[in-house]
Amino acid sequence: MQIIRTIDLPNPLQLDSVFFARELTGAVSFGNNMILRTLRLTLIAAGFAAALAAQPAAPPANIEKQPTAENAFTNVQVLKGIPVSEFMSTMGFFSASLGLNCVFCHVPESLQDWKKFAEDVPRKRIARSMIAMVNTINKNNFGGRATVTCYSCHHGNERPKQIPSLALQYGTPEEDPNETEVPPQPVAGPSAEQLLDKFISATSGSRANHTSYTIHGTYEGYETYHQQVPFEMWIKAPAQMASVVHTQNGDSTTVYDGSQGWIASPNNPVLLLPMAAGAESDGARLDSQLFFPGELRQALTRWRAGFPQTSVGDKDVDVIEGAAPGRTRVKLFFDQQTGLLVRQLRYVATIVGTNPYQIDYSDYRDVNGVKLPHQWIVTWTNGQSIWRVTEVQADAAVPTGRFAKPAAAVLAPAKSPAH
Repeated sequence: MQIIRTIDLPNPLQLDSVFFARELTGAVSFGNNMILRTLRLTLIAAGFAAALAAQPAAPPANIEKQPTAENAFTNVQVLKGIPVSEFMSTMGFFSASLGLNCVFCHVPESLQDWKKFAEDVPRKRIARSMIAMVNTINKNNFGGRATVTCYSCHHGNERPKQIPSLALQYGTPEEDPNETEVPPQPVAGPSAEQLLDKFISATSGSRANHTSYTIHGTYEGYETYHQQVPFEMWIKAPAQMASVVHTQNGDSTTVYDGSQGWIASPNNPVLLLPMAAGAESDGARLDSQLFFPGELRQALTRWRAGFPQTSVGDKDVDVIEGAAPGRTRVKLFFDQQTGLLVRQLRYVATIVGTNPYQIDYSDYRDVNGVKLPHQWIVTWTNGQSIWRVTEVQADAAVPTGRFAKPAAAVLAPAKSPAH
């Protein structure tokens, strides 16, 4: 979603439920595709079951909590009682399910004025009825678990398809490495411990004792209108991270102090938010820990291997998974040849289903004896961003205050058009 111009938000944002939808995976195919497709369906089903089981752990009592959607936004009628971050992730789930953007359900003027998101239009009312329908299906048939979702029927289409596709039935299915799951009989291969050891050796992480990094580079995403802008990042062991992205609308700051985090962005509907417990906090923690490869074994628990071989781009990869402290399920994809990490995938639970959150790593370079990625692409249902590193300093002093709670974001003054 691209906001052309933000506004002042004394009562931040006006959003509501939106889209919906996608297809139940279930048709078998004939000929050479039958075994492949049947196996694929089995693996996907196993993955969904595991993802649904990994609900966020309850946050510690002293952790600052996010406001709920109905307290932050206007005209929320159905998606009540969930944190702001989950509400926004739910919007992304709807968008991915229909293959459409925000203004399909919201008025076009929403892109210039957050308040317009609250306006009721027919598609929003339909979306509310669809949410109720899906909730009823799950309540009556699956014990209330989000087994059937918007994506189950729509599958990336505005309208669910009613007629079978022969091209899909007899064609070669496109493989999505993210959908790879451990089959009932795990595939023989390297253990999780062996793959972690190979990664640590490939990065020389076991021999380096760096305790901090200061990073400079460029950032590109929807909130920068897909233009490159500068960023700074500070990482400190064991799990602290702060970044400042200098967007056209003002500085966007993200901080994680090792136990709690905050996001202060002029491009968000709420100008300062504590990170939500679960996937959001788990992700910030893991992202910082990955800069210290020797500590990766302790970053997650319940490590598991046994995945079928798959590929990410042109690289054959080995896949393992683990659980973060907040019970977020995480998959790691390692290049079979180099042992380097090429993808991290974590699962983000929402009230309507589970979202994927993917980070692809590339351009590994030596930094004082440790190989670190100099580019990573973050892809999620609400957008995509590209981080490109131009300079890294190891063990530079990082002020303790850098990881303190930031002030609320400040909107940059609107620039007058050039004459």
